[in-house]
Amino acid sequence: MGLFDKLFKKEAEVVLPDVNASDEDIVALADGQLIDITTVPDPVFSEQMMGKSTAFKYESDKVILCSPANGTLAVLFPTGHAFGIQMNNGVELLVHCGVDTVNAKGEGFRLLSKKQGDTVKAGDPIVEVDIRKLSASYDMSTMLIITNPNDQEYEFLDPQPVVRGEKVTK
Repeated sequence: MGLFDKLFKKEAEVVLPDVNASDEDIVALADGQLIDITTVPDPVFSEQMMGKSTAFKYESDKVILCSPANGTLAVLFPTGHAFGIQMNNGVELLVHCGVDTVNAKGEGFRLLSKKQGDTVKAGDPIVEVDIRKLSASYDMSTMLIITNPNDQEYEFLDPQPVVRGEKVTK
């Protein structure tokens, strides 16, 4: 990190190992626990009102949430609490980190190098989340929702431990 980077608090780019995923795959956002969506304490998510869904829990203090698929970063909320991916096969996904975390107004979230409209690959880092800080005020379940299946059929795996980049569909 050079002098100007220090002066302007430029943070190092996050680089993670590549994920080998096809354009049909939906993968885990980070290492964690795939949980039953019906246990999330918000009926919009637990009743899958926005589309077929699953959820994750993360044990570490901070987690880097990555793209769950190959495609385009169609939506990136400036607060960092949610982002959307349009997969290369037309399927649309929404990642929502935590319940009511929009109220954090970006505190505890750090957007990484990707911007809305960028092409992404499964496993590309999108946002860093301070789980420990945010969990003091919010349920930090992270939801993955298929908002538009584009005539594709997906079934999420049952609750189990997952590793970033591992398929989460049957």
